[in-house]
Amino acid sequence: MEPSVPIVSSGGSPSFSLGKPMARVLIVAGSDPSGGAGIQADIKTVTMFGQYAAAAITALTVQNTLGVKEAVGVEPRIIEDQIVAVLEDVGADAVKTGMLHSAEVVAAVADTLVAIKFGGPIVVDPVMVASSGDRLLDDTAVALIRDRLIPLATLVTPNLPEAEVLTGLKVTTPDEMEKAGHAILAMGAPAVLMKGGHLNADELTDLLITKDKTVALSTAKIETRHTHGTGCTYASAFASLLAAGHNLEQAFPLAHTFVQEAITAAPQLGAGHGPLGHARVRVQNDG
Repeated sequence: MEPSVPIVSSGGSPSFSLGKPMARVLIVAGSDPSGGAGIQADIKTVTMFGQYAAAAITALTVQNTLGVKEAVGVEPRIIEDQIVAVLEDVGADAVKTGMLHSAEVVAAVADTLVAIKFGGPIVVDPVMVASSGDRLLDDTAVALIRDRLIPLATLVTPNLPEAEVLTGLKVTTPDEMEKAGHAILAMGAPAVLMKGGHLNADELTDLLITKDKTVALSTAKIETRHTHGTGCTYASAFASLLAAGHNLEQAFPLAHTFVQEAITAAPQLGAGHGPLGHARVRVQNDG
């Protein structure tokens, strides 16, 4: 069945057809007790897309909408065992990585994906800088993401601060986004989603960049502080759609629209960067 183009909306009765029912997405990321980002946002997103979410936890964080106060990493061996336990039983049609906490964890995840010869799409969200501005990874871990994990990826989804950390380039305009995207392609990834949410402009542009093509989507900036977990949500939406049989260009507008609608539907919680309204976005799966 050829995947059809879904419509996502925070109101009305949209139609949403996926390539096959209940595709499986394995998420490898940290936990956010406030529910706005990390594993919690990932599972909400995958579930809203009608897919099955499994999770390997990499870290426990102490955070809320005001910022990350503390993070405790899970032992790398346990992370490896979580991944293997899921894949040898439940299986996965796509893998999505988020916060990996440390160089040892990055190496363990990369080693495991290579060892098991995972053949499905891998979406790498290089979580290095939180929405609050907190730096989440040291330079050694960043280097391992660049050298070990990005070459395994089907898609890499950096925000602008993360793209600057990865490439060493200044990234403040769409032209600079495209240049940085090609620098990340040179690290071994076949595709990069450059997220423009940090642009200082009334219109924000996201770029899906491959070696042969750049596709741009621009929308008016939504004036809100409720953006906690947008990166996790965006990457997990892509992973859900890729798992269900869509290609990158088909997935791009669908994932983009889901994030926009979830921001608009935010439940207005917390005193800082509040969470998105995942459950308020109606996604009808006709697959």
